[in-house]
Amino acid sequence: MNAVAHRTAWLAGYIPDLPTPFDAAGAIDMAALQRLCERQIEAGAPAIVVCETTGESSTLTPAEQAGVIRAAVRIAGGRVRVIAGAGSNSTSQAIELTRQAEAEGADAALSVVPYYNKPMQAGIAAHFTAIAGATALPIILHDIPARTNRELSDATLAGLAQSPRFIGLRDGSGDVARVARLRSLLPADFRLMAGDDSTALACVASGADGCISLTSNVAPKLCRAVLSSYGRGLLQAARDLQDKLAPLTAALSRESPAALKYALCLLGLMSPDTRLPIVELDDAAKAEVANAIAAIGDEEIACPIESRPDRRFHRDHAAISWQRLE
Repeated sequence: MNAVAHRTAWLAGYIPDLPTPFDAAGAIDMAALQRLCERQIEAGAPAIVVCETTGESSTLTPAEQAGVIRAAVRIAGGRVRVIAGAGSNSTSQAIELTRQAEAEGADAALSVVPYYNKPMQAGIAAHFTAIAGATALPIILHDIPARTNRELSDATLAGLAQSPRFIGLRDGSGDVARVARLRSLLPADFRLMAGDDSTALACVASGADGCISLTSNVAPKLCRAVLSSYGRGLLQAARDLQDKLAPLTAALSRESPAALKYALCLLGLMSPDTRLPIVELDDAAKAEVANAIAAIGDEEIACPIESRPDRRFHRDHAAISWQRLE
């Protein structure tokens, strides 16, 4: 599948940035990972992202990261692409992680701007060029200045994008106007993906191809409906759906990934356990997440498989849990 992944048409729509589920002992919960992957495949996601921002990649050992990627590739079974987070502020380590992702069968690597070091733009370009030279995987760049304290400038991006090895950008800058600026600077097949759910619709309206998303982990059907409505010219319907998602997006993004893990716990999909320095939400934040899910409603949260008669949602004091009925 790796050769197919060099074509960029698949990199579009809502693509979930999956959390890494842990059990009470702190080990990776592979059964929960399978549930998360299958849920997104059932919902029609074109790809899944593992071991990136939401996946708490900084707390995973290389062996754990390899295991998660390997499991995701096996679960996907060619039905969707697997994008593996492989970034680091050490170029040599980023190369090792990218080669590891390739060895485990990932279809693309997602590589973040080096953080903490505060490299100059020439250093950022050299970092990504070195990674591209060490792997056959297509690379999606990740620009998220709030976490890295350095931006990927438009000029640096435009230079990197001239190489077919770089196929897209996950733009976490929050600058909606940037999409329109970049389109004229980039090759036609270079994909622009919003990295912020709150601006996803505005970015798509400005020329972006989709969103690598936090919120679609919880409400994939509703997220897809936003872009589907926009694509059919139903602009007000798309805005209304985006507005419906807004409280959930706000609740999830405030303390990510702990809030996302709690939301998925309420849906019966995984434990809310995190790894230090991330801790579980306090009671007020838990109530905000639960209320946001309840406000959307069961049918909008459920994926097709969860709408079957043998499955249902249960609401109890604004908390929702998901279970299979025996």
